[in-house]
Order: sequence, then structure tokens, then C-alpha cells
Amino acid sequence: MAEGVLDISDSSFDAEVLQSKTPVVVDFWAPWCGPCRAIAPVIDELVGVYGDQVKFAKCNVDDNPVTPGKFGIRAIPTLILFKGGEVAEQITGIVAKSKLEDAIKGVL
Repeated sequence: MAEGVLDISDSSFDAEVLQSKTPVVVDFWAPWCGPCRAIAPVIDELVGVYGDQVKFAKCNVDDNPVTPGKFGIRAIPTLILFKGGEVAEQITGIVAKSKLEDAIKGVL
């Protein structure tokens, strides 16, 4: 996990994501998930570009089953962009870096 990517849990989710003053990108993932590991370097690159404007976080769905359930996550990786405590966009699966960038720009 890159520096600047916060590891969040069911217990810290509300404070770190829903109450955040800045937009938050949450990567719902699991260590055994190949596509999750494949998208991680792309997220790390985005942290380098947008890390001063957007908070980036990861939530391990195996260790934290409550939060993914609240948001109806059925497949991973799923990235949810939150703005003002609300879901602004949800992206499931491996997507191009440009699609992720467009989504981030949309919440800025």
C-alpha cells in the first residue's frame, strides 16, 4: 500500500470517509483478489497526482464485512468515490486509469 493510502475499517469508516471534508476514494479489496492487486499500482499513481486534493483509502472486505454490505458491494475491486459523505460514483472491476481520473475530476 502506497504512502498516503489510508487503511480503514468498519469502525473508522464514518469518521474517515463520511465525515471527511475532502472527497474520498475508497478501494474495497481483498489480499487474495488478483484484479485488486492489479489495480493497486494505478491507485498508487493517482495518489501521487491527486493526493493533495482527495483522500485515498482501502477497505479489506474480508476483515471488514459490515461496510461493504452497507454499500451493496458484491464484487471486488470496487472503488467508491464519496463527496460530502455521499456516494458520487462507483466503479467495479479493472478499468483504465483515465476512467478513474475522470471520476476523480468529477468530484473535485
